[in-house]
Amino acid sequence: QVHLVESGGGLVQAGGSLRLSCAVSGSIASINTMGWHRQAPGKTRELVAVITSGGDTNYADSVRGRFTISRDIGKNTVYLQMNSLKPEDTAVYYCYTDLRTLASIGRFNYWGQGTQVTVSS
Repeated sequence: QVHLVESGGGLVQAGGSLRLSCAVSGSIASINTMGWHRQAPGKTRELVAVITSGGDTNYADSVRGRFTISRDIGKNTVYLQMNSLKPEDTAVYYCYTDLRTLASIGRFNYWGQGTQVTVSS
């Protein structure tokens, strides 16, 4: 059983900042990538940022330079620091991870429940 618990969403004015956190727990053997997607109303879910086990990162063009993804390997936690927020960043943000559990051979994707981020103009 794997659990992803997200926190840090909320309402902020344009230009403000928020920090999202996602803690992964359960019978984990190893974690590969961790990251964030988001889904705005009426739109498909899109990748926001991802970080590999080696620390390599990748960002959507729309957030590059404003958002920073990081992870604490010891705590199995991934963070998303969001600065200079814009109204178009309003969405539900989902944490995900690609990991292997103690009971599995292969790796599987797991998702958090989502946290709302609302940016007012």
